[in-house]
Amino acid sequence: MSEDTGPKICVENVSYRYSGLQALRDVSLEIPTHAITVLFGPAGGGKTTLLRLINRLNDLVDGTHMTGRIWLDGEDIYGPRVDLPTLRRRVGMVFALPLPLPGTVRENVIYGPELAGVADRAVQDEIVVRCLKQAALWDEVADRLDDSARSLSGGQQQRLCIARSLALEPDVLLLDEPTSGLDPISTAKVEATLEELKTDYTIVIVPHSIQQAARIADCAAFFLMGEMVEYRRGAEIFVNPHDQRAEDYITGRFG
Repeated sequence: MSEDTGPKICVENVSYRYSGLQALRDVSLEIPTHAITVLFGPAGGGKTTLLRLINRLNDLVDGTHMTGRIWLDGEDIYGPRVDLPTLRRRVGMVFALPLPLPGTVRENVIYGPELAGVADRAVQDEIVVRCLKQAALWDEVADRLDDSARSLSGGQQQRLCIARSLALEPDVLLLDEPTSGLDPISTAKVEATLEELKTDYTIVIVPHSIQQAARIADCAAFFLMGEMVEYRRGAEIFVNPHDQRAEDYITGRFG
């Protein structure tokens, strides 16, 4: 699944309940380094829940209960010594709707580094250029850095949100249906961006369609009603799934 030795993230027997609902049931998988891992399946399967658990975004949600462990580079991210701000810098997250911050394109990219104490203008400029290039946005906005981020198109705003996440130099990038509201051309640009980024980052994505999942997955996990049904290389699972439920979903018999 990856040329790197050892997985980047290990999910070990994770079950999760909230508001009396069982969102995940005994899920275990290893997410490889420098690859795109896709979590796919019908709505309500637990895919987004797992993303949020990897980033610990559910910590402040009342009425929840989790069992099992999630390891990042061999460290239990729910362990008592884990510093949450540090974890969330290492594990960035991009949501379905692009949510640029108020302010300019430049201000959006350097928001995180400024909070982290990066005040030198030259260093900030280097971060802006690097991250916009990594997000395949630099050529489109190089002369618009002082324009409002909200003046960009939807596809550009989503790539700006990716650039903003990259500014903190994370190890892992989590994406929850990042192209669900985009047109096909913008979607293709985001997908191409992710293919480039996996050279330097570990990417976990919930795609917005089975077609997108098949296009971009190095590894793919099929989720159904909180259960991880099948997990294999993308090139294998979409051509020859082993589980009948996965085959039925992939071939459009349900979902």
